[in-house]
Amino acid sequence: MSARIESREIRRTGSPRASRTWRSVRRSPRKNGWISGVRDRAWPRSGTSGRRRRSLPRWCASMVRRAGACRARWCRTERDQGRRSTMSKLKGKVAIIGIGEVPTGRFPETAAIYHAIASARLAIRDAGIQKDEIDYVMPTAALFSPQFNTELVTCRVAEELGLKNVKKNCQVFAGGSSSTCALEIAASLIHSGAANMILFVHADRLGTGVSAQGGIDLFSTAGISAEWEVPFGQHYSAIAAMSTMRYKYETGCTDEHLSAVCVSNRKWAQLNPNAMFKKDLTIEEVMASKQLSTPLRVKHSNVLADGGAAFIVTSAERARAICERPVYLLGEGGVVTHFVFSQEPDVSRFGWAKAGRMAFEEAGLTPKDVDVAEIYDSYPIYQLIGFEELGFAERGQGGEMFLKGDTWPGGKIPTTTNGGMLSQGHTGAGGAVALMVETARQLMGKAGERQVQGARFAVETAVGGTYMDAQVTILGTEIP
Repeated sequence: MSARIESREIRRTGSPRASRTWRSVRRSPRKNGWISGVRDRAWPRSGTSGRRRRSLPRWCASMVRRAGACRARWCRTERDQGRRSTMSKLKGKVAIIGIGEVPTGRFPETAAIYHAIASARLAIRDAGIQKDEIDYVMPTAALFSPQFNTELVTCRVAEELGLKNVKKNCQVFAGGSSSTCALEIAASLIHSGAANMILFVHADRLGTGVSAQGGIDLFSTAGISAEWEVPFGQHYSAIAAMSTMRYKYETGCTDEHLSAVCVSNRKWAQLNPNAMFKKDLTIEEVMASKQLSTPLRVKHSNVLADGGAAFIVTSAERARAICERPVYLLGEGGVVTHFVFSQEPDVSRFGWAKAGRMAFEEAGLTPKDVDVAEIYDSYPIYQLIGFEELGFAERGQGGEMFLKGDTWPGGKIPTTTNGGMLSQGHTGAGGAVALMVETARQLMGKAGERQVQGARFAVETAVGGTYMDAQVTILGTEIP
């Protein structure tokens, strides 16, 4: 569609021909109406003036084109600055003040609501607040049961806890990214004055609430395209195998490097009373386990489990009055890259580098400032990719750090210190909730035997679906 600019004369001092008229300018719907070019023909005769409108001179056409380009650049810059300025307003404005978590494992006699309520009560006790100070409840979805998920949506947690001053019960669900998304939403609600004290809680029974076949079916369809992937047998282990093969081809990573990630996580799980697996694990045992999806072995995979976790968020001012060592939200970055896995631009990198840059810029920190790295680990390849893309190792060098013990207890960069989903257990969306709770636990100095001494800053990552996004959160006990 074209739009015509009213004819007017433009005079240039010193020009041999002072009178000029504008030509029409084409607007492209693909560029939201921005100036994208100048028509070649002059306008037709005007019914009022009877004069033919003359072509726009070259110098003016050039100005029009430059103006359009400048506007496009300005809008892109404004979008980026808008995202940064929004988060910069939240930096250090909210804090986690209480955490709670029940043991992860298989508990066939324990109802899912128990995991949720027990975790929430632990978080309230840890925060040192009265339960009626909570005015907003934010549960996230359980995967094992649509009925239980409906109960979470319809305020069962608030009723079971006996909360009397709750204004809203609103579920936030983004798969494995739920905890990170919920924290940023909670920060915005608190900063705007819409909420004062927010309880986030998760519970699931993927270990005993679904059968073995049910678990296979769930992770062969959840987040996997029914049109383009399910008919061809796509599932999460196959996706992880494809990422692993590509990464190995590009970097020279070995099976020993991948297995070293599992061993590192097990070292931490052995110090975690809530972890599902504590038995010692060696690289040889990982590589000798049953084939899962080439090149992955069974022990390269997470294990579905029951469990629950919760945390409480409030304003920084209130946190300092309540909590001895509040954990401030310093920066967040996120990138959504795909739904169908084949549409991911780079299956050996994903969006971690971009998300990490956003988070570190907002926090005013660098990877060298980080004391603890809580990296999402449903399969070792994703922990390894996240570790490198965030800047803790050069591309292709992270595996050697896991192999040498740099990520173990007492190592240079303690990583996934609760044991992760490979050793603590995978509770659906709760895998990253547990990492968020562990991040706060380390910074609060409450991690017991596995405490990283002097921890001030930590990074936590989360990802949903078929690794469709990359979410990075930076927390700290100080505000840089």
